[in-house]
Amino acid sequence: MRDILILAWFLQCLTISLAQLWPKEIRKCHFGDSECLVNTANAIIRNFPRGIPAIGLKPIDVVDLKDFKYWNDEKIGAFWLIFDLYQQVNYGFENTTITNIKGFGKNPTLSYMEIHGHIPSVIHKGKYMSQGRTWLVEMNSTGEYQSEFQSFNFTLKMKVFMEYRNHKRYLKMYELVPRVSLNRWIFWLDNFFPDNSDLTWAINQVFNSNWIEFWNELEPVNLKIFAGVFRDLIADIFNNIAYDDMFLPDETETELKI
Repeated sequence: MRDILILAWFLQCLTISLAQLWPKEIRKCHFGDSECLVNTANAIIRNFPRGIPAIGLKPIDVVDLKDFKYWNDEKIGAFWLIFDLYQQVNYGFENTTITNIKGFGKNPTLSYMEIHGHIPSVIHKGKYMSQGRTWLVEMNSTGEYQSEFQSFNFTLKMKVFMEYRNHKRYLKMYELVPRVSLNRWIFWLDNFFPDNSDLTWAINQVFNSNWIEFWNELEPVNLKIFAGVFRDLIADIFNNIAYDDMFLPDETETELKI
């Protein structure tokens, strides 16, 4: 009996301490209060660009990305390309403005949860490795690249399920679908043709002069990258903080406790 009481006391203390992880300076909202949620989200972005480790919010001023196979053709035929990205970082998320939030109700599993936002400029830097063939031209290069997405608008649609820990509800994300629109995509590869700087400059000019066509072709790949970035930023918060602890208690619950 004594061991059971000690365990119960420990779990109670753990539950209280987890609830206190939510910073006091961050305003809580009632379930489904979209206007309040938007204001709170924007306040967090403005005041905590380097993250809040206690609740699982990672830094957003510099966002690391995993290595990614951007293009991975079979090595056959007159044209094929392998293009790998690594040592990647994103800049600009600290300038995000959240414009709308939906679906964060008492039971978020009933519908999609949505987050809408705008970022003036997302800058994506890293290194690349490429191999390929274009007709008679063989390519084999490594170098640095920079990509900028100007006036970046996004919508995140998420589906979640509940996981119960210590008698509290935590969210687990099993689907995240991003939608993106932008005004301009600027992309630059250094050293793409190591022995011909003029050809490197020319291929970059072709890309940037026809960026819309390239965006339409590469949008599915870009969306996979963006989905991974947003998933990493959100999933740890859901894992660290119980869903109910993110919100003010319902009035009906307060009345019952009284």
